[in-house]
Amino acid sequence: MQSKKWLVYYKTFFGLLGLSAVMTEIIVISARGNFNPANFFSYFTIESNIIAAFSLLIGAWMVSRRKSGTGLALLRGAATLYMVMTGVVFAILLSGYESLTALPWDNIVLHYIMPVALLVDWLIDPPKVTLTWRRALIWLAYPLTYLAYSLIRGSIVGWYPYPFLNPDKNGYVGVVLISLAITVVALGVVWLLLRRMRKLS
Repeated sequence: MQSKKWLVYYKTFFGLLGLSAVMTEIIVISARGNFNPANFFSYFTIESNIIAAFSLLIGAWMVSRRKSGTGLALLRGAATLYMVMTGVVFAILLSGYESLTALPWDNIVLHYIMPVALLVDWLIDPPKVTLTWRRALIWLAYPLTYLAYSLIRGSIVGWYPYPFLNPDKNGYVGVVLISLAITVVALGVVWLLLRRMRKLS
């Protein structure tokens, strides 16, 4: 029971940390007078951190109630995948763009701490159910939808959340190649997450 309490504390702490970082971004950018909600919530970093935070908080509540299930496993797996993608993509493609966050502290939390926190959460408290490849692949629906949304909206408003998604800079061929590479990485992460579950089944 004591270990369960630590899990609740861990999930709650990092869930609130992620939300506080997002809220800090909103407050600071709003104070500077240049907060654009449509653009702000079009960043994969922001969206994935919100999903991750709520996943951790819901997970904490479920652990405290000694409950689990396939639905929670799917949510946690999706959140973990998205945060790992956030960390990997930022480290490889975006680490030089400091303007992506309002404060250095937020940058560390959103791009480094939260991805590690979600991965560690999955490793120390893997779901008790076993997910198949077919069910797990549903996790990719959101990133693919996000890609289509970013390209369509970007072509309309003339703004893209990330440089590697901007066809004006890289051309559509460049955008497709980078997107395919990210997809391959995502599939690798899905395989690793499922492998961790099967080791305990």
